[in-house]
Amino acid sequence: MNALKKMDLVLAADHAGFELKEKIKESLLLQGFTVDDCGVNSVAAANWAEFGAAAAAKVSADPQHKMGILVCGSGIGMSIVANKFRNVRAALCHDENAALLARSHNDANVLALGARVVDSATALKIVAVFLQTAFAGGRHQVRLDYLRDGVENKIH
Repeated sequence: MNALKKMDLVLAADHAGFELKEKIKESLLLQGFTVDDCGVNSVAAANWAEFGAAAAAKVSADPQHKMGILVCGSGIGMSIVANKFRNVRAALCHDENAALLARSHNDANVLALGARVVDSATALKIVAVFLQTAFAGGRHQVRLDYLRDGVENKIH
């Protein structure tokens, strides 16, 4: 069923995203995914940057075998911290179409979600689309090559 079934999934959340992360984790485990939960483990106030960085570092170290799902209140903070890591392409998605495009056009390997923006049913649909969609390659690969080769060196 799932194109990315062999990928290990890394999860992280802050306090605002804890409950949604737990629902996502439960769903993924029931589907047979391997899940590495980087925290948090409660709704106690937590630093999204710390937990997002821990998960993004794991994806960065093994982007061929790992993908991430990060949840905070808006999803913005988690996407910002994740995109600081080499080999990580984090996409903040609020609907299924954004998840489809993030994967098929951008080969996103980290999904960021906002627990205060999407309800859990929608979030689970977004996760499903994100994990079931393969990178289209072709003309889209040129953009990834541009990023890989260092955009800082290409600005005129």
